[in-house]
Amino acid sequence: MTTDISTETHTDADAGAGGDAGSAAEEWRSWHERRTATVAAPYGPLALIGTHWLADHPEGRLPGIPGLWREDGDGEGDGDGAGVVLSAADGDGLTVDGRPFTGEIRLTADSGPFEASRIAAGEHRLVVLRREGLWAVRDVDPGSAARRAFRGIEATAYDAEWELPGRFRPYDKSRTVLVENADGRVRGLGLGGEIAFSVGGTEHTLQVAVEADGSLWAVFADATSGKDSYRFRFLRPAAPAEDGTVTVDFNRALLPPCAFADHFICPFPPPGNTLPIPVPAGERTVVG
Repeated sequence: MTTDISTETHTDADAGAGGDAGSAAEEWRSWHERRTATVAAPYGPLALIGTHWLADHPEGRLPGIPGLWREDGDGEGDGDGAGVVLSAADGDGLTVDGRPFTGEIRLTADSGPFEASRIAAGEHRLVVLRREGLWAVRDVDPGSAARRAFRGIEATAYDAEWELPGRFRPYDKSRTVLVENADGRVRGLGLGGEIAFSVGGTEHTLQVAVEADGSLWAVFADATSGKDSYRFRFLRPAAPAEDGTVTVDFNRALLPPCAFADHFICPFPPPGNTLPIPVPAGERTVVG
């Protein structure tokens, strides 16, 4: 499964609301506040100002990024033989693990939050990314224009009618579909099943990926997409119960990372994941 979500979308978004409507609404408000704070953090998604694919820069010079960067290894799969070699000279101003660095170092893909990246140039964090055997370096700047302009996330207040009972139907084996991504490239999106739920007596389904912890992930659009809300959103139900029951809580529909910065690689909804109904719940747009 190829995604762009690692630390970018798991932002305390998946704790289910429970109890009576009052406590559920309070939990939603707390969730929304935490979510907004995470997005606005110095190294949150608003800070991403560039994603530079090494294959597009064979000379090793990346726009606005010091040092020489080159791929090393066979470039196939995710084996130990693949990596990125960074060469830094005096005057590049790079640090590794917080210490000034010159010379050469071999790097693997970063898997933690942006601020945990080993490589920095001043306040910038330089994050190594790998997708489908290709390598890139992300430039993360806490002084980005998007972060300075950010005023919040427009979201609909909690509505119990959009916290729906559902059922997860796993596929016999996982499927991969090709979908366009926000950067214009087509990539594979892994799907492990579908969730079914009813709105106004009519059943609807969304295809979902199954994450390593058993939680689910849907990329979906609806009749509000591109009009009253961003062009698509993410939904992250918790892991289904043993009998397949799952809560489908659209109050916690999320804006994808690419709503905050153009340099994220977000998959568009797969065929069949555009609901024919409006979903006036959850996060809507970025205010800024």
